[in-house]
Amino acid sequence: MDALHTTLNHGSRPPLLEFRDETVMKDQKKLLHSLTVTIQEGEHVAILGPNGAGKSTFIRTIMREYYPVWKEGMWFQVCGNNVWHVSDLRSHFGIVSNELQHIFTCEITGRDVILSGFFSSIGLYWHETTPEMEQKTDEILRFLEIDHLADRLVTTLSSGEARRFLIGRALVHDPKTLILDEPTTSLDLYALHIFRATLRKIAQAGTGIIMVTHRLDDIIPETTRVILMKDGRFCYDGLKTEMLTGERIGEHFGVPVQVREEEGWYYAVGY
Repeated sequence: MDALHTTLNHGSRPPLLEFRDETVMKDQKKLLHSLTVTIQEGEHVAILGPNGAGKSTFIRTIMREYYPVWKEGMWFQVCGNNVWHVSDLRSHFGIVSNELQHIFTCEITGRDVILSGFFSSIGLYWHETTPEMEQKTDEILRFLEIDHLADRLVTTLSSGEARRFLIGRALVHDPKTLILDEPTTSLDLYALHIFRATLRKIAQAGTGIIMVTHRLDDIIPETTRVILMKDGRFCYDGLKTEMLTGERIGEHFGVPVQVREEEGWYYAVGY
């Protein structure tokens, strides 16, 4: 099925990111198949699909951990630029992933997790922080309501608490968009509640959200656009209300399902 591409009217501003006919291969296996998508600055987008759909590969391609196969007519731009230094991406994207959380399972404080974001490091070693960095960290701690946990070691925090510090780390450069890769894995009901409230607060403050997930109930009410992904392809792309229907989700995941909406949240039931 061909993807339907939805864009917003942002005048003359270039898109935050733009893929055109991007194919990614690894070990002779095609992971992404000719992806084409445009995402604008400030958009709240969910990329929804089953495990193995290629969602994490798509994120790694954005961050240039994977590179597409070159062919005539393909390109990838960030804010209208074809070429950039990887460090320049910090002002555009903040990343939160389970892989990053596993890396940070070490004897450092929550505060140092956030400070390490200024250096793209895992903790602080020879790094020297400035008063401006310390002030910014204090602001983030208060904004995320985790200042009371700042001096705790990460190894003593719950998964949900540690996830919020990783969000803080991702926010140190005031990125235009926060990217979350399967963000609610291993969170219990209370942690889910706090995490989703935190994410809504960030979205309402003006930071764009790109979330990849296999769960409908991860999609916050502020999300307006959903891209359905499967087998390394974008199958459908459109308004959340049009994408999250029982018929479409059932077809996409291969199960009979009903979709229920409550106050902007969507739930899959009956399967």
